[in-house]
Amino acid sequence: MKKSLLLFLLLPLMAVAGFAQESRMDASASGSAVIPPFNSGNAVQLHSTVGFGGLFSFRYLLTPHSGLEVNYQYAQQVQHYINPTNNLLIHNRFQEISGAYVYNFVFKNFNPFVEGGPGGYIFTPIRDGKTQTQSASQSTSIGAFYGAGFAYELSPSWDIRVEYRGIIVKAPSFGQDNLRTDRYYNISDPVIGVAYHF
Repeated sequence: MKKSLLLFLLLPLMAVAGFAQESRMDASASGSAVIPPFNSGNAVQLHSTVGFGGLFSFRYLLTPHSGLEVNYQYAQQVQHYINPTNNLLIHNRFQEISGAYVYNFVFKNFNPFVEGGPGGYIFTPIRDGKTQTQSASQSTSIGAFYGAGFAYELSPSWDIRVEYRGIIVKAPSFGQDNLRTDRYYNISDPVIGVAYHF
């Protein structure tokens, strides 16, 4: 009877300990390269430099294979606009706030994944020597992103993540009608970083 009672009392503690061992959440920090393609429309041509920055993510696994993720990304780049009346540069901050559904494939230490979801994208002009107009204002757009990559588990708590992300968003015009292409474009966004599971 004493053994049965002891087992009955220890069973909930073992379940709690087992749940604590299962990592359902992780936070990651990655370096990123925001690589916009050439874009044109309305007699406006837009060339952009590569923006280097960081991507910060929090992921919660609903099951071993599927989860939800929120992201924040920051980078700086220079937009170069050419139209019949202007040839100007705008140095800007690129920010992303997005959410995604993530599907994981588990193969021991090697875990490929795919993800996608909506996001908000903010292009804010920086008033410095690289910006050739002071009348530019912030551009905000709703878009989406998709991605595929893999995580390699270094230990139960740490892994390395490598991913290609694509961002579909409307080209920024910074509040200037003569800089509007009215086109969406696909920004390439490769990232590499580390994740901590808890």
